[in-house]
Amino acid sequence: MNNKIEQQSRTDDTESVDYTISFDSVDKVYGADTVAEESVVALEDIDLDVERGEFVSVVGPSGCGKTTLLHMAAGILDATDGSVQINGVDVQSPQHERKEVGLVFQHPVALEWRTVRKNIMLPVQILTENGAIDKDMSYYEDRADELLSLVGLEGFGDSYPNELSGGMQQRVTISQSLIYNPSVLLMDEPFGSLDAMTKDELNLELLRIWRETEKTILFITHDLDEAVFLSDRVVVLSPRPGEVADVIDIDLDRPRDEDTRGTTRFVELSAELHKHFKSLQ
Repeated sequence: MNNKIEQQSRTDDTESVDYTISFDSVDKVYGADTVAEESVVALEDIDLDVERGEFVSVVGPSGCGKTTLLHMAAGILDATDGSVQINGVDVQSPQHERKEVGLVFQHPVALEWRTVRKNIMLPVQILTENGAIDKDMSYYEDRADELLSLVGLEGFGDSYPNELSGGMQQRVTISQSLIYNPSVLLMDEPFGSLDAMTKDELNLELLRIWRETEKTILFITHDLDEAVFLSDRVVVLSPRPGEVADVIDIDLDRPRDEDTRGTTRFVELSAELHKHFKSLQ
């Protein structure tokens, strides 16, 4: 199967292809500098383009390299071979702007002694120390208040993490990733630890935020139905070494709501994805 994924641009032909994520013939080998018997090939020959404003989910068996893929896009890990680009710039290049990428982890990342507002501003303070932020702090204080409203936490800015539910804490994490207004959001199973009802609620909230902010999102999940509900496309990785085994276009109407999961087309797409996933086991 051809694992080169082509995406028809959503933008006008006269526009640039800004705000994209591109993996070009990417391999990732852990222990590549050691003897061959001790190295682990995590990902192999990954070709993937995510266009501006697109919502793409990545699914695959445990250990297939989903999080590794995300961490390479974030610049946390180097590719062993090939290149990873954000907005046309290699993520390991000095010209790459870290503030173009927001990363949402599996579990809330909040310091218990800081208020919600100060936790939201934490990434800005880190990037400021690295010289990557060019606006003054008062701008980001206002931005934090805007984000509290965006994620439904207005009035909780002076609260502390231990005063919030798990779902509310994850809203704080999403706000952290948006504080410096990145063009790309990388989300690593952000709702995996939540109960089903809270997850469904945050799925709807995420779609609303995505629609309002027009971010490009690469989303990792083990929940196949979640992938169908959220995405424009679902990329299926093979067992390790992870390769792009298939891509499924999700042609559900937008905007999506709680009734979407009950539609015939949702059931069909979910069944198709489950069937394909089982064939990889």
